[in-house]
Amino acid sequence: MSAPLIDLNADLGEGFGRWHLTDDEELLSVVTSANVACGFHAGDPATMRRVCDRAAERGVRIGAQVSYRDLAGFGRRAMDVPPAELAAEVAYQIGALEVFARAAGTRVAYVKPHGALYNRVVHDEEQARAVVEGVLLADAALPVLGLPGSSLLKRADKAGLPVVTEAFADRAYTDEGTLVPRSREGAVVTEADAVVARSVGMARSGVVTSLGGREIEVRARSLCLHGDTPGAVDLARRVRAELEAAGVRVAAFA
Repeated sequence: MSAPLIDLNADLGEGFGRWHLTDDEELLSVVTSANVACGFHAGDPATMRRVCDRAAERGVRIGAQVSYRDLAGFGRRAMDVPPAELAAEVAYQIGALEVFARAAGTRVAYVKPHGALYNRVVHDEEQARAVVEGVLLADAALPVLGLPGSSLLKRADKAGLPVVTEAFADRAYTDEGTLVPRSREGAVVTEADAVVARSVGMARSGVVTSLGGREIEVRARSLCLHGDTPGAVDLARRVRAELEAAGVRVAAFA
């Protein structure tokens, strides 16, 4: 039997001007895929260029992390954006990052929504369709990274885009397999041992215990490690080390 295979992704480039949130340099030494903010929830041209340069140097795949236009709310506020406008904004963000990826000698390898948009397209067919249309405008061959069973991945698959399923090491799940909203207590798993154990469990057996205590199936090709939490770098290093010690092969999907 072949070894289980998992990609490690993290949200990077989440700064703006003099404000820096993520330790991009250190996280790029751990992850295999980088979800780079494209200027709508975080990120600016200089930051995008720097992260693309560093990612390319280290062989880390570059993904466009697209979001609602919401710098003040870090892309985590619910917004109602007309589908045609959202599709154009998704394509715009991918295109902006592609410039810097190409300058670094590589390409944008996939697309992942961020924050409120990520959660919205789990169930909202109209917004999911708009995101897919935006990806198609930018590049009809780009993989889409998202939650298993989501409207987004179903729409992407129907449109002929490669789809990649994702799990979260430090986010709690509902009994239905969706992410617990951040407004609810216990939505973020903060205990390091628990994050590590969940990561290994999802990578090896494809299951995780929900916030309600139910064992649910979460089969994913990529595992997200949030870079904006305290101690993120040390935790990411530990997760990768424990995965490899458990016989899991860590490699990019794109």
